[in-house]
Amino acid sequence: MISDFYLAFAPLSFTVLGLWFIVVQTRHAEWSVSREHRSRASIVALQFALPGLMSLLAVVNPSSKSMWRTSFTVTALVGAGALLALTVGHGRRAPLLTAGHGLSVLLFAAVAIVALRPSLVGDMGMDAQPLQVEATLLSFLMFTGVAVAWMLMFDATPSSTPAPIPASPPGSTPARGTPRS
Repeated sequence: MISDFYLAFAPLSFTVLGLWFIVVQTRHAEWSVSREHRSRASIVALQFALPGLMSLLAVVNPSSKSMWRTSFTVTALVGAGALLALTVGHGRRAPLLTAGHGLSVLLFAAVAIVALRPSLVGDMGMDAQPLQVEATLLSFLMFTGVAVAWMLMFDATPSSTPAPIPASPPGSTPARGTPRS
């Protein structure tokens, strides 16, 4: 039954990744001039691609515990590290986006921890198999990626921010049709 989840989740992840590529293509002119937006677009792409990769690897040999554990651990650690590297140095300009990236790092770390120590699931009193917990974490990761993508789609870039209207010098009369301040 859990294999069915991963068989469905992998194509979903890559489909959403493809849709994200379309969004990136439509915003390419704006985002290509902003290091922050290029990094954030890359983060979203990783949030969709890596869970898809993990799902594919989970069904390569479903009976092999070492296969999914190794692939999930390596992929999750790469994901967490890449997200941290891409997030560093962007300040606090978009706190919700930054929070979404931080949550994604934590989710990737949790995936790695469960893969490294599947016995933790039972130790915590959960009535679930480790791969079910991983599926839940990947689902939350996908949801977080969608939320971050949504916020990023509407985030202003330096080139899209409207320039302020200059104030009239004191004592001058504004041009016809210009509202007085």
